[in-house]
Amino acid sequence: MTDQEWTYLFICLSAAAAGAMNSIAGGGTLLTFPALMTALAGLGPDAGAVANATSTVALLPGSVAGAVGFRNELAESRRFVLRMLPPSFAGGLVGALLLWAYPEAFGPLVPWLILTAAVLFLLQAPLNKLLRRRRQADVHEPGPLLEAALIGFQFLVAVYGGYFGAGIGILMLTALGFMGVGDIHRMNGVKTLLAAVINGVSVVVFVLGGLVDWPYALAMAVAAVGGGYAGARVALRLPAAYVRWAVVAIGFGLSAYYFARH
Repeated sequence: MTDQEWTYLFICLSAAAAGAMNSIAGGGTLLTFPALMTALAGLGPDAGAVANATSTVALLPGSVAGAVGFRNELAESRRFVLRMLPPSFAGGLVGALLLWAYPEAFGPLVPWLILTAAVLFLLQAPLNKLLRRRRQADVHEPGPLLEAALIGFQFLVAVYGGYFGAGIGILMLTALGFMGVGDIHRMNGVKTLLAAVINGVSVVVFVLGGLVDWPYALAMAVAAVGGGYAGARVALRLPAAYVRWAVVAIGFGLSAYYFARH
């Protein structure tokens, strides 16, 4: 095999694994992003921005498919979706525009962004326990002031999601838990749709900004869909906690690696 064929094999395997991880526990970006950083190293200072944009494009079909899969839960949560759509769209647009306008600034931020994502996944289990306790306590919807604060929080989450994106799921689940959306399935449905909106608007900006490596993105998208399907089947048998800890370990290891490089 040629070097190019090995590169495609490498990034497609990372995308397939990312699709599977997203179906089980999340964290797929922590695999596709560093794989693309390696493949695009020849681009110099812009490698990080192009890798991030390409990764977002490659994983978007999985987000859209997930939102379709939660269509029944979304129908039951229509009012919460309508509240969260504007800040999600606006924040995703701002984050993507920041990446487009200052692609050279992305490189130095890579270790911090990966570390942030790893910490979020580490906190996922205790935060989920907190949300379960709130649901069992039958917490009512927040008042106007708290709701405004949560919508503002969603905007900041969307800015981060438009700029990088790994770990936005747990942040959104936390906000939705305090909004009294309902059970975990309805929360996951709303979260998945909002993530698709954030990633969708980001992809439009990245495409217009010429930040996407299309040959890599298209090949990885196909692999990610296949991996996502396989991951959904495995999810029925494999405890998600095992995969989550693997994601956390990968995240901390990658952040240490990029800190050492910079």
